[in-house]
Amino acid sequence: MDFGHIYMVVVAWFSENSHECTPSTHSYKHILICWWKDSSLHPGLDVLLWAHHHHLQATPGSATQNHPDSHDAVLRFNSAPTHGYEKDVGNKTTMRIINSQILTNPNHHFIDSSLYKDVILVAWDPAPYSANLNVWYKKPDYNLFTPYVQHRRKNPNQPFYILHPKFIWQLWDIIQENTKEKIQPNPPSSGFIGILIMMSMCDEVHVYEYIPSVRQTDLCHYHELYYDAACTLGAYHPLLYEKLLVQRMNKGLQDDLYRKGKVVLPGFRSVKCPDQNHFPQL
Repeated sequence: MDFGHIYMVVVAWFSENSHECTPSTHSYKHILICWWKDSSLHPGLDVLLWAHHHHLQATPGSATQNHPDSHDAVLRFNSAPTHGYEKDVGNKTTMRIINSQILTNPNHHFIDSSLYKDVILVAWDPAPYSANLNVWYKKPDYNLFTPYVQHRRKNPNQPFYILHPKFIWQLWDIIQENTKEKIQPNPPSSGFIGILIMMSMCDEVHVYEYIPSVRQTDLCHYHELYYDAACTLGAYHPLLYEKLLVQRMNKGLQDDLYRKGKVVLPGFRSVKCPDQNHFPQL
């Protein structure tokens, strides 16, 4: 697995108080392309990914022996709540990754909901594989830029980033390079995107039920009774191939994987990649 060529770029509202971004020469009105400079949240950081979908965490009690709030950082996804589920999913949220539908669907109350306050926000939109920034900005899959600007104006000091679409498709390239079958050119899931982001920032990442444990069900979301096997196996996203790749990277105990669905992943700075000539053949 060669992660050496991944770069992470974010589209961000630039302000004089922002230390995370260096403005580039490409600007779109009040939106600039910025490099994500900070390589780690904190020395020795470990992180727990806690998610909206079953394939990351919809089984109550999965992490009760290692409570989510005990981690240095907790990443949550989309509109996954904590209120009423604290016993199983904790209350701490450091970062929230949201797809563009969260910003644009009025049912999520993105501008006013407390779910999207006082945390680091990272949004993404599934641009076409070959689309450049100008094309994507003019015609995103969902118009996330308007609510993004509204939210930034209302919360100017809150860190809020939009992932560069090239980063999304670089992840897809890695999945395809590590898969024998030809997979559909659909973007990776928010779960896989979040895993790779946190691996780039943290020393260690703990993920629960992304790879289903023995307790697997077809429940999609821990906070609503909706059942669909596609939430685990994938329909639009290449979930099955994502999971196989993450399982290969797992440094945790096989018993934890089997009973808890727990995966332990090293941060990139602790990974020693072999020479390309020594990669195993798929």
